[in-house]
Amino acid sequence: AFSPDHRHLYATSEVSLTNGKPAGGVFAFSVDGPSGALTLLNRASAGGPSPTHIAVDPSDRTVMVANYDNGSIAALPILAGGKLGDPATYIEHQGKSVNPRRQDHAYAHSVTFSPDGRFVFSDDLGTDKLYGYGLDAAHSALAPLEPPSVSLKPGSGPRHFALHPDGRHAYVISEMASTITVFDYDNANGSFKETQTISTLAPGFTGTSTGAEIAVHPSGRFVYASNRGEDSVALFQVDAATGHLTYVAAVSTQGKIPRNFGIDPSGTWLVAANQNSNSLVGFRIDPATGRLTPSGSTVSLPAPVCVLFAN
Repeated sequence: AFSPDHRHLYATSEVSLTNGKPAGGVFAFSVDGPSGALTLLNRASAGGPSPTHIAVDPSDRTVMVANYDNGSIAALPILAGGKLGDPATYIEHQGKSVNPRRQDHAYAHSVTFSPDGRFVFSDDLGTDKLYGYGLDAAHSALAPLEPPSVSLKPGSGPRHFALHPDGRHAYVISEMASTITVFDYDNANGSFKETQTISTLAPGFTGTSTGAEIAVHPSGRFVYASNRGEDSVALFQVDAATGHLTYVAAVSTQGKIPRNFGIDPSGTWLVAANQNSNSLVGFRIDPATGRLTPSGSTVSLPAPVCVLFAN
């Protein structure tokens, strides 16, 4: 995740060890504007094992991390010069859900800030819940909202979260169910009301697939979701009044396991990251229909899992 001014980049490490035991790390880098080159500033603790997602608050004072293996989230202070301090707040989600293999305890999968930075939301695959917290960014402090969470259908496995630019609707992609759940969002108190659930997979698809990434187009007219197994990016049209989604089409990512994709700030290009076939594949976005057309550009690199566009 970039800092708001794109002068710093923060990245999680799932495989760090402390005293021979798994312990997640978070690394801070400075970004050279002209070249994009990175310089390591420091490493801080993620608070828990296997950090899987990271976000920076809009005021550039706190970094949030979701630690998958023990269902925890941590708030790290941003220090002078962009370095990170160790967690100032650490919270472990509690509970489980209906799948004994995947949901035997909490598995925090993502952290996302509201645009104004007042709230933090965390999808937890293990408990089938979206948790909400109030944020004191100056002290990297969190307080549960009331209610503290909203539940999704048992066995869904919520993974990633996206807010619509209108500030009134939100979307959760669920890994295990391959669905998107649509919510009305109230920015006054950070609350949600479920209004729709729709499959991310093409009608008639019968194979094994899991949902991965979700993003709203900058125009707000389209939502995109990636499917690992179907190996596609699915396009949905957004109803401007309700935020509801209509499935339009899916395009092959020309690789295996598209764990992530990124949309450039202009909304012209989408780049899909195929983790298991070691490739980035570019697509042009039709501004009128949202449909994706391969750009003809492919880059090979080992196991890509995150695509960001720098200013």
